[in-house]
Amino acid sequence: DNRGRVLDRGLWRYTRHPNYFGDFCVWWGFFFIAIAHGAHLWTAIGPALMSAFLMKWSGVGLLEKSLKAEKPEYAEYMHRTNTFFPGPPRK
Repeated sequence: DNRGRVLDRGLWRYTRHPNYFGDFCVWWGFFFIAIAHGAHLWTAIGPALMSAFLMKWSGVGLLEKSLKAEKPEYAEYMHRTNTFFPGPPRK
């Protein structure tokens, strides 16, 4: 039973929030598609705001607070795993 444990396998080994990183990639992908078809640079406002919401104001920030409080082993997981952008685990 994995209830109450920290998921640190698969994508979660490289980033603590792969789902939010995926959302980030989708929003910026829309921007690059729009730019390729002649849209103006102001179309970056949407992806930039969504990135800020995901990384600072809602997604990651709120979830990290609750997980640290609920799961004691989460602090160690935070130490060895990148927050948002995927990367190799730290020692």
